Amino acid sequence: MKDATYLANLIKTKVMSPFEALEEMEKKAKAQESLNAFVELDLEKAKEILTNKSKKDEESPFFGVPYPLKDVGQSRVGMAQTFGSRLFKGNIAQQTTNYTKKIEAAGFIPFGVTTSPEFAFKNVTDPVIYGPTRNPVDPERFSGGSSGGAASVVAGGISPIAGASDGGGSIRIPASFSGLIGLKPSRGMIVTGPDDYRSWQGASVNFALTISIRDTQRMLNVLKPDNQYSPYNRPNAMLPVVNRPLKVAVCFTSPIGNPVSDEAIEATMEAAKFIEKLGHQVEMVDYPVNGDELIRSYYQMNGGETAAMFEEMSSAYGRDMTLNDMELMTWTIYQYGKRLSAADYSTSFSSWDQAGVTMEKLFESYDLFLSPTATTVAPKITDDLQSDDIRARMANADELNKAELRELVYEMFEKSLQITPYTQLANLTGQPAISLPTYVTKDEGLPIGIQLMASRGNDRLLLEVGQWFEDLKKLMIPAGYKVF
Repeated sequence: MKDATYLANLIKTKVMSPFEALEEMEKKAKAQESLNAFVELDLEKAKEILTNKSKKDEESPFFGVPYPLKDVGQSRVGMAQTFGSRLFKGNIAQQTTNYTKKIEAAGFIPFGVTTSPEFAFKNVTDPVIYGPTRNPVDPERFSGGSSGGAASVVAGGISPIAGASDGGGSIRIPASFSGLIGLKPSRGMIVTGPDDYRSWQGASVNFALTISIRDTQRMLNVLKPDNQYSPYNRPNAMLPVVNRPLKVAVCFTSPIGNPVSDEAIEATMEAAKFIEKLGHQVEMVDYPVNGDELIRSYYQMNGGETAAMFEEMSSAYGRDMTLNDMELMTWTIYQYGKRLSAADYSTSFSSWDQAGVTMEKLFESYDLFLSPTATTVAPKITDDLQSDDIRARMANADELNKAELRELVYEMFEKSLQITPYTQLANLTGQPAISLPTYVTKDEGLPIGIQLMASRGNDRLLLEVGQWFEDLKKLMIPAGYKVF
């Protein structure tokens, strides 16, 4: 497997120099500029970072491996940080996040910044400031969001690993659409700060998109908090893998009740049969929580967080933020947040906690919860995920009351949510979830991932099961990374 570990070994054994690795990655990136996956691609900046590494740095596990960072939440001093927003066009980061410090301490060389939708609000990547990011599997489709640029970089064979983050599925959705491995770790498992320790009140986590289980496992160790401050207790990362037949709950019903494609159902059932053939027990269950209620609490949190963010910006800019400063979706979420009370914001987390209790009770009876990652394949770039009527109301969101905005926010996300209704649950409960690339459609050869969830702290079990799929050649990673 030509993954990041493979590349690190080439560098360690002097088969390739880290400078050659950077140049090779730049060559691949420029050959695929049409993917529109990078906000910034600066070889000289990466070489400068590499030149400043010490002899001791060469002992780190991923020394010399180029690492693309995401444009949201993964800043590095001197590199672009625009959040996919015209407000931050040309902005250069003045602070390095603890995540990026960990990445560099592991030996990775920050190399470029990948695209994201504005403020990471969407499950597709099409910021007005940069335009759509394309899927290497089918350039007429999206690679997902919000870590769309990262997914295109990895799926396109440019880099076997890239920085990504997940606040509602933003690692797992691109993984499903692009044929990659996407782990959303347990809350508290990954370093946070110093600019944002709670990150959407614990719903969002920084991690990576990968093409091997061993890279995914090693990244969990690389990104642990250690002695850095975290508002969340770190789960026990060394929970023993269950040495007995597992019980797996299986559900492909959409949590919001919309249709699920035959391919997504087939992907899930094939995965269930594979697990069953290995001697484990699978059982169909109803979806365990009220998906509609939970997603509305998620939007409520998002509104409150967005209003707080723009209040800070207004103070920094010395003026009120207007529609001209942001995209329609951001404007609508912002207006909704401004109408919410502290009581509204607080009640969001009661729903999250109740869902967490429900899921932990489910995990008293089952070891894993298996579902599709998405209801269908990646949407086309030409697909209209809203309507003219919805956009007209979004443009006048500042004239609407709280109840009207509550419904408008739901409506503006409705079509996109119907494609990816499964992923938000793990973000709100804090439990780990992984998307595995086990299926491609027969007619078009497009990926659909399957998602596995486990109890909080049981990330290792997800990787153990992922290893079964990998060892028995059930993972359909991009062909360029395979060693034939």
